[in-house]
Amino acid sequence: MGVDNDADLLEGLAKQVAGLSKELSFSKNPNETIILEINRMQELTMELRQNAVDKQRVLSAILKSREFEGEDYERLRIVIKDINSLIDHTNFNFERLEYLQNTFLGLINIEQNKIIKIFTVASVIFMPPTLIASIYGMNFEFIDAFKWKYGFAFSVGLMALSSLGTLYFFRRRKWL
Repeated sequence: MGVDNDADLLEGLAKQVAGLSKELSFSKNPNETIILEINRMQELTMELRQNAVDKQRVLSAILKSREFEGEDYERLRIVIKDINSLIDHTNFNFERLEYLQNTFLGLINIEQNKIIKIFTVASVIFMPPTLIASIYGMNFEFIDAFKWKYGFAFSVGLMALSSLGTLYFFRRRKWL
């Protein structure tokens, strides 16, 4: 009967899910092919579950009709139990795929957080020099640095020192 074929398909799919789980565990850079494969396996699992539920409904209706008695009735009950175990297994498989999907999305989230952290640190490190450059760029006559021989070198040194100070502060706090 088709229940044995469904069980074989589900077993093969469970092996694929286990393989994908290992691939995701050892993957340094998760890519979109993994999430697409998870999606494909979820679709297959849902189709198998729907197929098993349909068979369960048909066999339950046959059992209720009292057309079968004795040995046939008992055999149909066993098949329905087998189908119930298949449904339980598809539910487990689907939960495992959801777990893999959440793991994948968590890994992507970590990667994105690392990138955002780099941009944030870079922008914070360059904020003090930008402030200093904007003050010196105002072209007011009373700023003595314009008339001073080392004014330009002093402003560049102050900008570099402010950047290095911010970088030192981040490293000391172990934010980098």
